[in-house]
Amino acid sequence: MSRVLLVTNDFPPRRGGIQSYLEEFVGRLVEAGSHSVTVYAPQWKGAQAYDDAACAAGYRVVRHPGTLMLPAPAVDSRMRRLIAEYGIDTVWFGAAAPLALLAPRARRAGATRIVASTHGHEVGWSMLPVARSVLRRIGDSADVVTFVSRYTQARFAPAFGPGAALEYLPPGVDSDRFRPDPAARAELRKRYRLDERPVVVCVSRLVPRKGQDMLIKALPAIRRRVDGRR
Repeated sequence: MSRVLLVTNDFPPRRGGIQSYLEEFVGRLVEAGSHSVTVYAPQWKGAQAYDDAACAAGYRVVRHPGTLMLPAPAVDSRMRRLIAEYGIDTVWFGAAAPLALLAPRARRAGATRIVASTHGHEVGWSMLPVARSVLRRIGDSADVVTFVSRYTQARFAPAFGPGAALEYLPPGVDSDRFRPDPAARAELRKRYRLDERPVVVCVSRLVPRKGQDMLIKALPAIRRRVDGRR
């Protein structure tokens, strides 16, 4: 059985896309039955109840005292203690930048495999000289750097360096939970007075890389091509 330590700033009960991504993968690892998983993540409101549920589900969550984790001595020390205490062989950095700068320290503490996951913010890092050098250090020290889309890979791959082992790891979808629901569809359309008109939905934070600006620019053309669009 592999013994995995997930080191991350992004984990429930705090909400967010990375949090959901990591939570789902942790659940899948535990369900597989061949992985012992420990999560090292920041403190957050509601953490105790969440962590109790995680324990019941088969994995442990260890909380950093504060709400932010950086590759600083306190986080480094706690990470290395967890590696020793639980005999960790794989350290997984849930968001490569910046915590995966601790990869060499994790390896010296006994980890034999280092995985660093990327999402979207590394695209921004790759555009800044100093931050780009951070990505290169991470690429040189991790065994695997995962990416969620071909777009992000194309944007930041050079920053991680030619030796980085980039692997595609998109988020999965629970088809039992996320499935067409005619009753819910009808209720929402009635609530917002949409009738049966075509609707464009964008659920996201308003940041440049999410692309809402392109959707807004495209709306006039969409209106011309699609009757009744809202």
